[in-house]
Amino acid sequence: MKNTLQKGVVRNIVFKEDDTWYAVGLEFNLVTEGDTPEIASFNLQEAIAGYLESLKSSKVGGLRTEAILNQIPDPEYEALWNVLESQKPIPSPYQVHSYGRLLLPKV
Repeated sequence: MKNTLQKGVVRNIVFKEDDTWYAVGLEFNLVTEGDTPEIASFNLQEAIAGYLESLKSSKVGGLRTEAILNQIPDPEYEALWNVLESQKPIPSPYQVHSYGRLLLPKV
């Protein structure tokens, strides 16, 4: 499914690398961090909402909006997503807390 300003989903991964927790929104190429997985995840949700609000107020339209809302994810995170989906062992140095799909908030 393609994301639009009205609906969509963003695949996300929350993981720890070294001493920092990160949350990644794959389709938007957003990465946030926090002291805990919950804070990193919350920061990602806030970043997604801000991203959508900014896009909506920019009045960008058509194919450009579609491209912005459906970016090609960073290969490193796409590979990690594929490993998680296949339920194979997670490669070091990642310590994955959670992964899944977030529904886009209404803007």
